[in-house]
Amino acid sequence: MKVLFIGGTGIISSACSFLAAERGIDLYLLNRGQSQRTPPPEAILLSGDIRRPAEINDLLGGQFFDVVVEWVAYSEEHIETDLNLFRGRTGQYIFISSASAYQTPPKRLPVTEQTPLENPVWEYSRNKIACEQRLLQAYSQDGFPVTIVRPSHTYDRIYLPIHAGFTVLDRMRRGLPVIVHGDGSSLWTLTHHTDFAKGFLGLFGQQQALGEAFHITSDEMLSWDQIHELIAQAAGLTPHLVHVPSDLINVYDSNWGDSLLGDKTHSMIFDNSKIKRFVPGFQAVIPFAEGVKENISWINAHPESQHIDQAFNDLVDRILNAYQSAWPNP
Repeated sequence: MKVLFIGGTGIISSACSFLAAERGIDLYLLNRGQSQRTPPPEAILLSGDIRRPAEINDLLGGQFFDVVVEWVAYSEEHIETDLNLFRGRTGQYIFISSASAYQTPPKRLPVTEQTPLENPVWEYSRNKIACEQRLLQAYSQDGFPVTIVRPSHTYDRIYLPIHAGFTVLDRMRRGLPVIVHGDGSSLWTLTHHTDFAKGFLGLFGQQQALGEAFHITSDEMLSWDQIHELIAQAAGLTPHLVHVPSDLINVYDSNWGDSLLGDKTHSMIFDNSKIKRFVPGFQAVIPFAEGVKENISWINAHPESQHIDQAFNDLVDRILNAYQSAWPNP
């Protein structure tokens, strides 16, 4: 099987690249070579910028790929570029969308692939919805062979899956208060990227997956308090967690606020029965309590990665001062 990844060295795609190489797939990676995650040595590297389609057209020449995976498309313009580039060049085009495209907040849990796509808050999610709609139009009208995959919150050993990452861990180390949105009890799903990869690669070449959408997540459910506590536990720390309403966070930082109100504030529980039907035997097996230990070990072994975002620290202090003045001794 000959497969092209547009990207291939990101948080999620890096595990998929290594698993593809391990399975003997003839893997091509098209990217700009700027990631800190190294590609598998078996991959054929194509250096190029997908935002320059004329150059990519010349670079790919007359090659045909059994599967093309688009990891880095975020707008309808990006999709139009891909439609022009890959019509007649692939047997399956897999678009990486986002589980944040689902109805937010969801009216029913668990979320299935039939849950409506509707996110009134987060522009990122609305753009992903528009991408999906354009691709399904191309599928129904022109037979463009699209499969849609919606990851949720996926992490690897480098990416600590909380807002501001290492800076929050550093606050824990220094005994400083750490903000957890809401009351910390909303349920969330974190998926290790190697678990995602096993379900994802099982879709490659499946004709019955064309025109279909899938989410691929762990079945583990954790509250946001538990997520922070497990991070602290892996680092040998006791966290000082302070619960702050997401609306208040949004007043002080709309980017952080959008990612909360448009996604993480609300409990998201996923029904993975569809991907399990299409990929028999798929099961996420790495609990976050184990996966986060990889994060902490990697951080400890790479002091050069331990960047402190002082602007974020200042922001947290401002939010906490405002909240505590209105609600003493939270």
